[in-house]
Amino acid sequence: MDPDDRVLVAVMNNLPDWRLAQDEGWYRIPAKTAPADAPFFDWLAFYFTARFGPDRWAVHYYARITGHELLTRADLFPDQAHHPRAGRWYYKLSIGPLQHKLPPIVSGAWRRITFISTTGRQFETALDIKDLTLPQTASSRF
Repeated sequence: MDPDDRVLVAVMNNLPDWRLAQDEGWYRIPAKTAPADAPFFDWLAFYFTARFGPDRWAVHYYARITGHELLTRADLFPDQAHHPRAGRWYYKLSIGPLQHKLPPIVSGAWRRITFISTTGRQFETALDIKDLTLPQTASSRF
């Protein structure tokens, strides 16, 4: 990972989505709630929620983003054509092999996290989830 690479930390809150990332090499983000630049990151990292037991509230894995598509949920899951959100749009981020983040980036306390945008430099050196927040520049404070 290069220091200036763009890293998106995204919440991983269920085991079926984690299996998709592991086995099929992709992750979905609802287009409606995605960061505006969601498909244009270099790396994707996963923040595990309480569902992941002892691995909860931490970033343990990340992967290079190798491509993206804008698809409906029905396109992503053809067997769920009648799902209430079947017609909603999602970014499908294709990812390369998962890499283990050692040491993991932990959260000292429970935090509600959906997405964090950061740099490769901050991601590589972060020990706590707070270390990922980019400093505000003068122009971004207004």
